[in-house]
Amino acid sequence: MTQVKKIVVLSLESMAGTELQMKYGSLIQQETKAASRLEATIEGSFKPGSGSAIVTVKAPNYSFSFFVRDIHAKYPVYLPEYGVIVTDGEDTRTYREIEDSILSLRKLKTLEKVKLEPETSYEGVSPHTKDLHFQTWLGLSRDFRIFTVDFHESLNSVLFDYVEPRFHLPLTTIPETDNAPVRYSFRIGRGVAPKKIQRRRLEDGVLPILHGVVDDGDIVYNTTTFVTLERSDLTKEHVRGTHYLVADGHTSGQMFTPSQKEEYDRLLPIEMDQEEETVIYYRVEAINTADVPRYCWLFAPLPNGRSCPTNEVNHLTYQFDSETGFGVYGSGRVYGIVTINGEPLQDQEMAILIQPGEKLVLDMKIPHRPISRERAQALAAIDFAEKHAQCRAYWLDKLDQASSYRLPEKRLDEMVRAGLLHLDISTYGLEPAGTLAPTIGVYAPIGSESAPIIQFMDSMGWHDTARRSIMFFLDKQHDNGFIQNFQEYMLETGCVLWTIGEHYRYTRNEAWIAEVKPKIVKACQYILEWRERNKKEELRSIGYGMLDGKTADPEDPFRSFMLNGYAYVGLKRIAEVFAEIDAAYAAYLAEEAEAFKADIRQCFFERLALSPVVPLGDGTWCPTAPPWAEAIGPVALFADQGEWYTHGTYLCRDSLLGPLYLVFTEVIDPNEPAAQYILDFHAELMLMDNVAFSQPYYSRHPWVHLKRSEVNAFLKGYYTCFSALADRETYTFGEHLFAQTSPHKTHEEGWFLMETRWMLYMEERNTLKLLPGIPRRWMNDGESIQLDRAASYFGPFSLKTESDLQHGVIRARITFHENRLPGAVEVRLPHPLGRKPSRVTGGTYLAETEAVLVDSVASTVDVEMYF
Repeated sequence: MTQVKKIVVLSLESMAGTELQMKYGSLIQQETKAASRLEATIEGSFKPGSGSAIVTVKAPNYSFSFFVRDIHAKYPVYLPEYGVIVTDGEDTRTYREIEDSILSLRKLKTLEKVKLEPETSYEGVSPHTKDLHFQTWLGLSRDFRIFTVDFHESLNSVLFDYVEPRFHLPLTTIPETDNAPVRYSFRIGRGVAPKKIQRRRLEDGVLPILHGVVDDGDIVYNTTTFVTLERSDLTKEHVRGTHYLVADGHTSGQMFTPSQKEEYDRLLPIEMDQEEETVIYYRVEAINTADVPRYCWLFAPLPNGRSCPTNEVNHLTYQFDSETGFGVYGSGRVYGIVTINGEPLQDQEMAILIQPGEKLVLDMKIPHRPISRERAQALAAIDFAEKHAQCRAYWLDKLDQASSYRLPEKRLDEMVRAGLLHLDISTYGLEPAGTLAPTIGVYAPIGSESAPIIQFMDSMGWHDTARRSIMFFLDKQHDNGFIQNFQEYMLETGCVLWTIGEHYRYTRNEAWIAEVKPKIVKACQYILEWRERNKKEELRSIGYGMLDGKTADPEDPFRSFMLNGYAYVGLKRIAEVFAEIDAAYAAYLAEEAEAFKADIRQCFFERLALSPVVPLGDGTWCPTAPPWAEAIGPVALFADQGEWYTHGTYLCRDSLLGPLYLVFTEVIDPNEPAAQYILDFHAELMLMDNVAFSQPYYSRHPWVHLKRSEVNAFLKGYYTCFSALADRETYTFGEHLFAQTSPHKTHEEGWFLMETRWMLYMEERNTLKLLPGIPRRWMNDGESIQLDRAASYFGPFSLKTESDLQHGVIRARITFHENRLPGAVEVRLPHPLGRKPSRVTGGTYLAETEAVLVDSVASTVDVEMYF
């Protein structure tokens, strides 16, 4: 049913040359009543839902659009950047009268409110955010034989504590269970309690050695769990790893070409027949804290709870051997070894009286797959403490090979180191050299989602691991140059090129670039040919020269800004990489990249003009943009008919895959008005406490805030996001806010780690910006920040700050360890109370950013701020 409505467009400038255009409606009349007043009569549907009339105002200096249904005299469309107001046709007020009425209310936009709030902290947000729990993954670097561990009270419907052997994603299957998955369940303590009685923590808060406490009244059970090798000492020389193709074949969503599948089939039996198993060691110390004797209750691991599936052919079962403490299948193979105080466990289930102040030690050793009795006897004789010490040394050695961060906030200090090892556990391949598969939770490596994993490894100085991880994508590249590894995602090629460019910025490894140059060129040409196919006149204004295809899980085969932004920045980075290696090709690629950028920008700004404006919290309105070239406005506003609810939100395409990526991928400058528009409509419509819904680390606005020196907004999103999505005890990240899907999700953890890196240092062209996003409380008296050999585009550097406010000074020393010095250093040292320094030595004070600019950089830079 059509309706008729009158509207008025008011402008600070002459309306000469302004015209109105319609979508889903018709313009009955347009008349300029005065130089700055245009009146129009519109016919169409003004109801909620798709197909509602949209008007586009095309003026000489600006264009914008609005839903006719949104026009209301009480809340007129007010666009101060354009000097335009749209109101109801019966509203007789002038532009200035309406503007004064709006400004007199002194309201604020969401981001303006955030700017005025106190800085966010973990302690401030954690009581109000979700407290998610995720199972813990334990294993060894490079080896896809992992174990998941959890306690009974942590998950719904799980009545046992458990250990679960997996080949990355698939649960381990064995002949004894008729090739069904196996989980080993056991019980610590009396049972399911009316309150939370269990706590967990990584060793030192960092290492992949899980400690647990079950506080069962007077009996306290302390647990220690880790993974090691069956026979060999756990050293890096003895860790063989798993071939990357076989590991990849055991992930979710992976894709093989026919030749890759053939090679996988050849390698699989080799990789599944290793000389020794990985083994999980699980110690329980039951301590009587009472002053009278108390009982503790235990039962030993059982395959799949209380029963093992019967093999229909051989009728195989299992039994517990009290003479040896072995859990034995009917086949004779041993699935577990259990001892109490060094002696074999007598019965499967037991209640044992413990004297006051004394303890009982239960040790369990479970191989990844069952082993023979002879091997079990050898395993039973191995000392728990010796293996624990080896495991600890193995992981500490990993950290010793990385850059070091020492931060004033203990939780973050631990999360950085724990996070790096989380990335390492699920990066698979053969040691000591060769291709690695940087998996992301249960999923296969993806050029987009593996990017932050690889780039953080580079940030921590693990350049060889990063390079080997990039080789996964180059080794699996299709013959035509296309890179695709996961569920028909189309954006991986550009993302991989971008990551190669980032790796080169860190390493300047020209020898490796020369080695893989043919693969890189092939990938670049694939993008350019793909682009040529889309240079069609009928695509003008809806994606001329832009790539089309599925970007992520949703089946959206459009010319998305995320897909195209990554392709552009990938080409741009490779042009930079080849500048010294092949100047002619680099110049050609740079020119092509700039032309690509121009086409993306033209499409974006045309879409910006056609997309409906939305109201902001201060009474103004803001232009919006769609996630892809073919849409009008955020698809979640349903200008066009669609079904957009997915992954727990209506906003997935717009906030997680949308136009913010054009800022992140350098198509739009962070300080352009368009970047402000995108930030504003995201903050008002699509974020809560500056965090996106569902899978929030897909939203790249925290990086944009840092680039714009908007520290409060960055910290708001940074702390709120990780407090809601990371396990608060073990620091493991999940994928989504709505469920415990995809545990050990290293893509989300990778972006958290990169945001931490950017909070501590960012490169801006030829300037190294230090501490651009840290909380000012990190400068409290006596606090210190230390970065040791942090990797940057200018080579490794070290930083140490000291706050001696008792004597009125904050100091910073920066040391560069190579000759690749930046043109300038900007170090931000915010006073905890926001005070400005009375004197600065070592550089020029920048009041707006609370930083000191050093424009003559030596190998050592000293800065002091006096208050």
